[in-house]
Amino acid sequence: MNAPRTPSPRKAFGRLSLPERSYVADALRTETVGGVLLLLAAVAALLWANVPGLHGSYESVSHFHFGPEALGLNLSVAHWAADGLLAVFFFVAGIELKRELVAGDLRDPKAAALPVIAALCGMAVPALVYTLTSGVGGGSLAGWAVPTATDIAFALAVLAVIGTSLPSALRAFLLTLAVVDDLFAILIIAVFFTDDLDFAALGGAALGLALFWLLLRKGVRGWYVYVPLALVVWALMYNSGIHATIAGVAMGLMLRCHRHEDEEHSPGERIEHLVRPLSAGLAVPLFALFSAGVAISGSALADVFTQPETLGVVLGLVAGKTLGIFGGTWLTARFTRASLSDDLAWADVFAVAALAGIGFTVSLLIGELAFEDDAAMTDSVKAAVLAGSLIAAAVATVLLKVRNAKYRRLTEEEERDEDHSGVPDVYEQDDPAYHLRMAEIHERKAAEHRRLAREKSAERDARAEVAGGAGEEHDGPA
Repeated sequence: MNAPRTPSPRKAFGRLSLPERSYVADALRTETVGGVLLLLAAVAALLWANVPGLHGSYESVSHFHFGPEALGLNLSVAHWAADGLLAVFFFVAGIELKRELVAGDLRDPKAAALPVIAALCGMAVPALVYTLTSGVGGGSLAGWAVPTATDIAFALAVLAVIGTSLPSALRAFLLTLAVVDDLFAILIIAVFFTDDLDFAALGGAALGLALFWLLLRKGVRGWYVYVPLALVVWALMYNSGIHATIAGVAMGLMLRCHRHEDEEHSPGERIEHLVRPLSAGLAVPLFALFSAGVAISGSALADVFTQPETLGVVLGLVAGKTLGIFGGTWLTARFTRASLSDDLAWADVFAVAALAGIGFTVSLLIGELAFEDDAAMTDSVKAAVLAGSLIAAAVATVLLKVRNAKYRRLTEEEERDEDHSGVPDVYEQDDPAYHLRMAEIHERKAAEHRRLAREKSAERDARAEVAGGAGEEHDGPA
């Protein structure tokens, strides 16, 4: 009688499936370009706000109001960027989350445990670090949520700048972690930063979302139907008192992200492919341009490390994020059957955890919401987010550079395609056709080597005959 087979332990950060790898590569390519634009926008904002001759124009543009007053939408440029453009960002985040839940790693509870637990710990520990730091120093606890968010675009831009060939499994972990992180950040914004509710507007937004869902289920197509409806839902959500970005993520979650048999891509994937460049290349950089422009001086930077609120933000991003994500990952591997991939070390996980300490877009947004009645503290918290993100980027760069040669070898192994099939060889090991193609390639190489061997042997024999014949002419006595 055969003994029951014990299931083999699952490898954490193991090789991705080919479809998942292709999706991650496409998503990260767009996010990386968007992240570089985000970096440029942040630098432009700092220069615009700190050059003496330009500071006044930055304030004037940021606070310039436009929009229909009758609809409650006469907002400043900065307000439009935070509430309007970021709704596009959260719409893409909603699609990403839906796809992960129905077709990605989060579909399998066992596979989802690692990034979910890591994300939760990566939000709880920074909040705890902020609370302890600010509480002990006698500061305000209102900013506890500021260091909880990870900016995936900024993190990937850092990777692009330092040229690190991070393996696809770690990149996918970072992306999934950020998606879960965004979900909980949305919940934090909805629950903790909603004051007065206008139930009439909220009811109208709910009806608009229901109509949006119904049209999708009926298969109605056409941007001219959904874009006006989305704008109406967004406006009603804004006037309801709930942060308007919630409308974006709600509509993203409604899109179908699983494929039918006759489909190459699901509707959610197609729309995400169209909207992601708009989000990463326009919406988020413009938000950064009108949110990152804080006055930077020696005294202002010193205040970041002396004020309890700002010090809590910096420590939360740099230490809290790193310890939270690394600790959550280690605990998951320690108390489940998951084990670290043989190709990676815990130092790699620690480096990625440090990289996740780059909090920018959502951290800036939460900072504005947490201290909206205190302009001076809002600017100080923004400076703290910039400082903390810069320190986290520097630490992660050093840690990743140490292992860069190892990453390069892993990436080359993942990309190798000796049979020129367009599919990396590591994904074809179970395909008989792959081995037949490789056999043909090796047979051709063997035939070529045999031909070369015959030619070289013939050349050597000819040289030997020439040398032998020359010796016979002089065999007689001198």
